[in-house]
Amino acid sequence: MEIPIFGYSVIHSPIISLNLRTPRSIVVLPFENISPDPENDYFADGVTEEIINALSKIEGLKVTARTSSFAYKNKSKDIRIIGNELGVSTALEGSIRKSGNLIRISTQLIRTDNGFQVWSDSFNRDLTNIFELQDEISLLIADKIRENFGHLEINDHLVTSQTNNIEAYTLFLKGRYFQLRWNVDDFLKATIEYEKSIQLDPKFYKPYFGLVQCYALMAAWGFTTDRLVALEKANYYLTEGLKVNNQSSEAHFALATKSLWVEWKPYEALSHLTRSLAINPNDSESLEAAAEAHIALGEFEDATNYIKMALEVNPLSANHHFTIGNIHYLQQDYSKALKCFERSLEIDPKWDFSLQVSACCFVLMGHKQALDSLLDEHKDLKDGYLFTHLYDAIHNGKPIDINALPEINDTYFSWKLWTLIYANEIEEAYKHLIVCIESKEGQYLNFQREPLNNPLKASKKYESIVQSVFDRPIYETQQTNEYKSKVPMTEEEQVYYKTKLEEVMLDYHLYASENMTLRSLAERIGLHANKLSWLLNEVLGKNFNEYINGLRVEAFKKKALEAAFSNYSLLGIAYECGFNSKSVFNDFFKKTVGMTPSNWLKKQNKKQ
Repeated sequence: MEIPIFGYSVIHSPIISLNLRTPRSIVVLPFENISPDPENDYFADGVTEEIINALSKIEGLKVTARTSSFAYKNKSKDIRIIGNELGVSTALEGSIRKSGNLIRISTQLIRTDNGFQVWSDSFNRDLTNIFELQDEISLLIADKIRENFGHLEINDHLVTSQTNNIEAYTLFLKGRYFQLRWNVDDFLKATIEYEKSIQLDPKFYKPYFGLVQCYALMAAWGFTTDRLVALEKANYYLTEGLKVNNQSSEAHFALATKSLWVEWKPYEALSHLTRSLAINPNDSESLEAAAEAHIALGEFEDATNYIKMALEVNPLSANHHFTIGNIHYLQQDYSKALKCFERSLEIDPKWDFSLQVSACCFVLMGHKQALDSLLDEHKDLKDGYLFTHLYDAIHNGKPIDINALPEINDTYFSWKLWTLIYANEIEEAYKHLIVCIESKEGQYLNFQREPLNNPLKASKKYESIVQSVFDRPIYETQQTNEYKSKVPMTEEEQVYYKTKLEEVMLDYHLYASENMTLRSLAERIGLHANKLSWLLNEVLGKNFNEYINGLRVEAFKKKALEAAFSNYSLLGIAYECGFNSKSVFNDFFKKTVGMTPSNWLKKQNKKQ
């Protein structure tokens, strides 16, 4: 059985939506597994996700989240269409071949507006160097985006070694692969792989927090026969994981998961999520979880802001669209809710949460025909038959006959409570609600906002129930040990390095080098690459490629009028000046000069 879980998303079929491309943005598409063993899919998926996570740490770079990226797995789609759907300017494609302890990764970075290949490379390494390789690839990609689209502050390393035991790492990737299938059987497979990974390297922190998520969510949502055992395991692995690493985004996210879904402490959860997002601001899972915490508190404006941020990096998440709809539903704006659920179901027609709450909307709106159509189309909808009983109770004065129904379980929603309410068993409903609150069952987290619980809310007994359900606000003073200046260079430094830059470029004709990069140029003038990027973009008003190609165009203009180059073709002169692509030369020349190179030369010859 597939489980849709708050805070996580599964994608089956992406929909077309035109979004404005953000200049400094990228989607890392799932790397193709070309290994002899097709089961190495988990490894290709894991490396893809590691690169996504590494790039997501760069402030100012929009990185499409894993869910939306993996919507394109095993699908052949024009890169320009993908750019439109995700609103990104670049896409990374790649393939992985793993054989024994050897690995070959081939990658190419492509512009999504015109399909132009910005960069490509292949890497052959020993598997023991996998973290260094992921770091190298991530840095190269980030540099190329910065060179083409504008300034970014990039750390010297984006991926650090997490374990020296490669087998432990591959078992973790296999566990993550199973976990992200989001169904009960694969959750159990994931826990087996994670536990094997820990046995091989107890100091490798990631599998601990993978186990926390698996066991905590299975316990919170009742997807295990022994909830207490699952909670004990979640607590055990959380404690052990924090001993190894208590400062990672995974650690804070795991703590937030426990705080919100197991302990019903949304304020504490938000405190942990603030720390998680400080480390990884593009993490859509943390943004989604923050939205869920605010929903529990009835802070719908804050919840909406967080889920919209999640959608910025994860536009093809069925669950994110559901969450926006759920915010409208809990505010009893059913028409807006249904529009969001419709969008969610365009992405995944079987997304149970959107189907279930759509049915709730139709019941509460009195739209019997729409309800019947939904139930007829989705005959396998979990608990679907109960919506008809609910409708009859609310609109036709027919209380639910509990004795005539089969045994009811709270799989996704609080059906046990609803059947008691609409069977007019109000006292029993209060008793049941108290038990569920005391045991903190995940289906009841939002009981205070649920419209179907409205018949309970007028009583003083209900008022006494909701007192002190959640924790109290946590007020924290944000402190930083490092002051980040918006102007990283003094005016004197700016003048000095501008002059030095011009000298090395013109005296040594460095612009003519095909292999010139922002980092190599920064090293040449004795400046950190981040500062050179800032100088070019903020002071000179050009990104690295615009600066270099501008110098190449000026060099072309001079050479094209010199007798020594009269026998050269225009493209030959362009290559002499450092261009290595006809289309790049022609496009940039026309963009900056306002006419084609040949028309410009004709005009200059007429003047002479």
